[in-house]
Amino acid sequence: MQATVKDCRSQYAALWLHAAPTGNTGWADGFRAEGCNGSQKHSFNHPFLQAVGMFLGEVSCLAVFYMILCHDRRRTEPQMAPVRKFNSFLFLPPALCDMTATSIMYIALNLTSASSFQMLRGAVVIFTGLFSVAFLGRRLITSQWIGIFLTICGLVVVGLADFVSGNHDEKHKLSQVLTGDLLIIIAQIIVAIQMVLEEKFVYKHDVHPLQAVGTEGMFGFIILSLLLIPMYYIPVGSFGGNPRGVLEDALDAFCQIGIKPLIFLALLGNILSIAFFNFAGISVTKEISATTRMVLDSLRTIIIWIVSLSVGWEHFHGLQILGFFILLLGAALYNGLHKLFLAKLPWCRERMEEDFERNRLLTENKDSINVSPCN
Repeated sequence: MQATVKDCRSQYAALWLHAAPTGNTGWADGFRAEGCNGSQKHSFNHPFLQAVGMFLGEVSCLAVFYMILCHDRRRTEPQMAPVRKFNSFLFLPPALCDMTATSIMYIALNLTSASSFQMLRGAVVIFTGLFSVAFLGRRLITSQWIGIFLTICGLVVVGLADFVSGNHDEKHKLSQVLTGDLLIIIAQIIVAIQMVLEEKFVYKHDVHPLQAVGTEGMFGFIILSLLLIPMYYIPVGSFGGNPRGVLEDALDAFCQIGIKPLIFLALLGNILSIAFFNFAGISVTKEISATTRMVLDSLRTIIIWIVSLSVGWEHFHGLQILGFFILLLGAALYNGLHKLFLAKLPWCRERMEEDFERNRLLTENKDSINVSPCN
């Protein structure tokens, strides 16, 4: 009973923590307030400042890591492994990818709907699979290639839903929505590169996940905070979404926060949810199966969709349902979840057991051949 309650708590925590960052960001983007020097009311369109807040949430994971480490060291029998020395700059390339992808996605979230944003993030499956073959030397099985193909089809359907829908308001024009969708796809390419870099150069050093997230967040926070200075002077016209027409006007953001404190509450919620998302997500993945994570990830999209519909951020469109289920099927095939269902069929279970036994015997024969007679 205790294990069941623990699993349920982990599942509810994972579900809320996955949905909260997107919801808080969408909430902040929906506010309108005056800016500096008495400028007219305008939307809180500050993607790069919001990305800085996200990295601040990741940096807090580093503080949590050292707090847990100090608490563990006070025990009579410490359970955590000793901290290994490593070159922190190994995290710089993944951090740069994370910073770039996050900034692009925050820009995209200002241009498209929250549900499309969440669905199109599934494109990371495509590029992660392709890059793992090209750079990590992996071999994808047939079901994974089918999953990638279905994911591409699902992305096309979701993009088509945005194209044919006539529900876009004055804030989200059709050209802006399509641009936002394209930016999300580009961001997923960068996220896939980040995953490949982390697996190839970082994971082999056996760094604690909280320490890894915190170190990447520290690099991203410092670099992007410094970049806010030149962004304040780079003119981009109406694309900037601020009265001065620059790439990012951090001063205007602080003025809007001072006039409408609810914006600060939304940003604080984003920072805290990112921090808890990384902290609890690492713990939750140890408690739940791949199938449960898949279901929770799907429920996250559904919850964001329902909230967006209920508060009037977007309108219902049937093609999005079709696209969502195609993406869901593609992700399930890529992650091999179909094998769990096939294993319940008697004839499939017998075939899988035969294949397993054949592979075991082949492995044993290969090992016996490679053993030297002198040993």
